[in-house]
Amino acid sequence: MHQGSRLRRYGSRVRLRTSGSPSGRCRCRSLWTTSRLDSYSDTLSNLRIGNHTRVIFQGFTGKLATVNAKDSIAWGTRIVGGVTPGRTAEHLGLPVLPTVRSAVEQLKPDATAIYVAAHQAAAAIEEAIEAEVPLIVAVAEHIPLHDMLRVHSVLKSQSKSRLVGPNSPGIISAVGRCRIGFQPLPCFTPGRIGIVAKSGTLSYEAVASTTRAGLGQSLCIGVGGDIVPGTNLQEALSVLEHDSETDGIALIGEIGGRGEFDAADWIREYRSRAKSPKPVVALVAGITEATGRIMGHAGAFTTAGEPDAKAKIAALESAGATIVGHPAEFGEALKARLGARTVTLELGLREEVGIRSLGGTQRRQFHTVAHRPQHREQQRPLLNRQQRRHLYISEGQCMDLLREAGGINCATVGSSEPGTRKLLALGIERATRSPCIIASPSAEEAKLSGSVERYPIDYGNDHDTVIIEQVARHLQLSSSESAVKSLRHLLKVLTAIFYDKEAFFLSTSIVERLGELTVVNARFGFDDAAYRSCGRQAELQQLRNVAAEDPAEVEAEKNGIVYIKLEGPGAVGTLVNGAGLAMNTVDALRGHAANFLDTGGKATSETVKQSFEIILRDPRVRVIFVNIFGGLTLGDMIARGIIMAFKELSPSTPVVVRIRGTNEEEGQKLIAESGLPLYAFDDFEAAAAKAIELSR
Repeated sequence: MHQGSRLRRYGSRVRLRTSGSPSGRCRCRSLWTTSRLDSYSDTLSNLRIGNHTRVIFQGFTGKLATVNAKDSIAWGTRIVGGVTPGRTAEHLGLPVLPTVRSAVEQLKPDATAIYVAAHQAAAAIEEAIEAEVPLIVAVAEHIPLHDMLRVHSVLKSQSKSRLVGPNSPGIISAVGRCRIGFQPLPCFTPGRIGIVAKSGTLSYEAVASTTRAGLGQSLCIGVGGDIVPGTNLQEALSVLEHDSETDGIALIGEIGGRGEFDAADWIREYRSRAKSPKPVVALVAGITEATGRIMGHAGAFTTAGEPDAKAKIAALESAGATIVGHPAEFGEALKARLGARTVTLELGLREEVGIRSLGGTQRRQFHTVAHRPQHREQQRPLLNRQQRRHLYISEGQCMDLLREAGGINCATVGSSEPGTRKLLALGIERATRSPCIIASPSAEEAKLSGSVERYPIDYGNDHDTVIIEQVARHLQLSSSESAVKSLRHLLKVLTAIFYDKEAFFLSTSIVERLGELTVVNARFGFDDAAYRSCGRQAELQQLRNVAAEDPAEVEAEKNGIVYIKLEGPGAVGTLVNGAGLAMNTVDALRGHAANFLDTGGKATSETVKQSFEIILRDPRVRVIFVNIFGGLTLGDMIARGIIMAFKELSPSTPVVVRIRGTNEEEGQKLIAESGLPLYAFDDFEAAAAKAIELSR
């Protein structure tokens, strides 16, 4: 570890304490902070995996790890053993060791795949960092946010270990036959396209599209849908720039944070300095965003000062990326860009990539797909039954917390207080992977993001005087000492609630009168994973008013389904596996969608039936659009669920079904031979057009 750091173990956790402030500064919009990221950036080269990569598993003897390891070994991944705490044994003919440190000493791994439950994952990541494993891949969802903030405070202090994930399918080299994650192997073909993605299902669609286009894949990095991923889009792009196996790049973003803006800045700078830059084709999911809601992935939400999906698309397009509306379009778009690129390459610079000779086009017929090897054993991602990732409490409860935590002046809920309302909030700055203060001199203008500034702060540290003074100036508070003192006290109380209650966003509207600040509005959101995964914050659960929530959304949650009823006259009920694909499906329906529904990684035939029941309760729904890409979710299993739901529920509503990916042939055959009035497609655009047509 870094010499200026000391690691302390509390139970199963490793906590970092630093001596003094780290040197260097990190730019965040127009603000400078004291956080230093330079040392961690030195680990980017650890992402270059291949047939040389020696891999271990943490949680090696568990069911999920065993299934994954068998498939990965059969595919060619160089797995050399694993770790199960307290055991020294053999598993799958490979050594099992009791600690990561002992595994590093004896097996010399280049990477570790963490296959433990969410409540154990942060400690497992920290153990791998302490042992200086070069690449750490964490696939689990629902790791509590504050556990990951603590992990990042450790990562920033060292220059040996690089993290991919969490909430990620992992990283895979199709050329080097190295899989560290749970990606569906039948989709992958060695080739020349690098893929960087927040969404697993959208990345699988992109893989299938580039395979159908005859391009194949090189290195695919699933940065994941977490709020603070270990590797972001820009970092992954910089690795693909120098990857000799990669000729073109597919970039998949979504709502949440400014990562796509940073990626756009990188693309613009890269294109200005490279003689023959690799083409970038991009997609951003979440144009149809439910304001204030988390769209499936933990990080798929927008807070004050963050751009929406349309702004991200515009930024990427202006930087020189080609924009597509659906991942099935990646193959042909990249083929066109690569074809143009080969003409401009200098003679003798390199061999022509030979796009024309590869052949293949994306098929648009029904039930005509290539046969692929079937993997009968399919592992499931590490998920809890409950998919909920947030908990909002009422405004009155927010005010009570403020009063109890520090005697804050709070207006009566619903009262009209004179004065200009200003925004003061605590949230997450994803670029620095740390908490931040969010401020705007006008709470109304903050809704348009025009006046918002974000001030990153080091995790676990108090606010320094300089930052408080900067916030006070930006809020346009009076220059009186009492106003700054009142701001300092309010920030201290908000910070205490943020850490003690494991919040992800604490937003207040304040007014100043005679140098004193009064909170007139408040909206507090807490990370529900702390309770779901670790049993912490049980007292917050008692504040939840289920009776005030949509009954269909509550029932969906109980069954492991993420369901959000969208506003408007939408008449197409959507049923999709995977948050990213669900967002993209809603986007593609262009205002016709009635809901967002992600069946989740544990989708089963019963889950599909339950999803049908929930969708059909919405009287607006005139047609159901089932869009499934079989990665971990099997196409034939989904087809059986659809048939079972149709027979048991006898809906009069027409159903459009699109099934691609793992076991797609079996699934499509079941639908075609069911004798039921189901409209079956394998092309997304045709299926979406039919759903819209039927909804009218």
